[in-house]
Amino acid sequence: MEVKKISIGCDHAGFPHKDAIKDLLSSLNIEITDYGTHSLDSVDYPDFIHPVAEDVEGKKADFGIILCGSGNGAAMTANKHQGIRAALCWQNDLASLARQHNDANVLAIPVRFVSEDTALQMVKIFISTEFEGGRHERRVNKISCD
Repeated sequence: MEVKKISIGCDHAGFPHKDAIKDLLSSLNIEITDYGTHSLDSVDYPDFIHPVAEDVEGKKADFGIILCGSGNGAAMTANKHQGIRAALCWQNDLASLARQHNDANVLAIPVRFVSEDTALQMVKIFISTEFEGGRHERRVNKISCD
């Protein structure tokens, strides 16, 4: 899969890594839709995560990247959308397995627990790793509640 477009959103705690991730994606000629936030001022993460999930669910973006302090609130919010499989990742192997085994389409990054370098590595791995399908596809097809 050639990744052409990614939507990104974060709260104030996730903001510190967002620009570096956007720079990486731009260097890879990936179009970015940035739903904010755009500062360290306190905000409510769902306001910035729902639009990312809607883009991915509606096929307006190939993947989503969401960031908050723990990554949990962002992942929980995104996963309320039927077409979303947001994976909370804090190390490279998790980002790889989220794609290989779970066909994750949104990467949730816990900014308070990963360095900028690790976040960038995870993004590269996430967007370049293919879903393995096979036995995993059967399992992934059982995730949705619709």
